[in-house]
Order: sequence, then C-alpha cells, then structure tokens
Amino acid sequence: MDLEIKESALPGIGQKFCVETRSGERLVIIVHNDERREIFRMSESDPDEVLAVVTLSEEESRAIAAILAGIVYKPKLEETREAVLEDLIIEWIRVEPSFACIGKRIGELDLRQRTGATVIAVVEKDHRKTINPGPDYVFSSGSMLIVVGERIHLNGLKQLLSKGEAKGAE
Repeated sequence: MDLEIKESALPGIGQKFCVETRSGERLVIIVHNDERREIFRMSESDPDEVLAVVTLSEEESRAIAAILAGIVYKPKLEETREAVLEDLIIEWIRVEPSFACIGKRIGELDLRQRTGATVIAVVEKDHRKTINPGPDYVFSSGSMLIVVGERIHLNGLKQLLSKGEAKGAE
C-alpha cells in the first residue's frame, strides 16, 4: 500500500496521525481526548502551512468514516470491481508487493494455459499502459492488471499471481 501513516502521542491532548497519500497530499488528524477530531490539510510545498481545518465531533467522525469506508454507499462497480458479461468477467487486480509473480514473465507463468484467464491490459504505477501484454511482459509490484475470464479462471489466476500456484483452475 502506498499510504504512509505516522502516529504519535500528544500528552494531555490525544493522538496525532500524519498521512501522506499516494498523490502526495498531506493530512494531519488529531483525535482529542475529549473525542473531537481535527483534520488539517497541509501545504505540499511548506510542511508547516495549514491550508484547511475541519473539526468534527465523534458522531460526525463516525458518520464520515462510514461514508469513506463504503458502508453507507458503495458504487456498483467498486463493490466487486468487475463487469459481468454472461459468465465472462472483467476484473482489476493490483499486483501486491508480496505476490510470487513479481519479476516473472507472462509466458514463464503460462497464465492462459494454467488458469484460462487472460491479462488484457496493464496500468503501471507511473500510469504507463500496456494493452494486450505479450508473453515477455514482466510483472512488477503496484501494477494494475485488467484481466478477463470466468470466475473459476480468475480465482486460479489470483492464486497463481499471489502464491505461484493455480489451484482448481487448470
């Protein structure tokens, strides 16, 4: 995960969380002992400059957390990040740092033959896109794969990518 969170105690006040998002935005969240929450949006160029502050009660914080976590509303595509066409499914899979496929080629893993699923596109961390990657494409951490297949094929593909084996898909 690209999100960096630093936590520190503020004696007599509460707890401080510094968050730097993937896009480089910086937030400071202070959870006060009296249950208030303050969210500070910091300047990207000056780490001490506050651009905006929001103060929330505990109840407001919980309501907003539920919205952000997708408990209140989850867009249909985000629920499963897939589109179903009869039995054919298109799904997005992020290559996590722990995946066994990192550094290996599509052809080396023999994805189509072993799982029945196909990688139809890849979006790299630097936003570079590869449409219909060939057998020489090398998997790297953080890449987003757009894959297609039936559910059993995609489950096998996920196993192969993450653990190096494709159970039940062959």
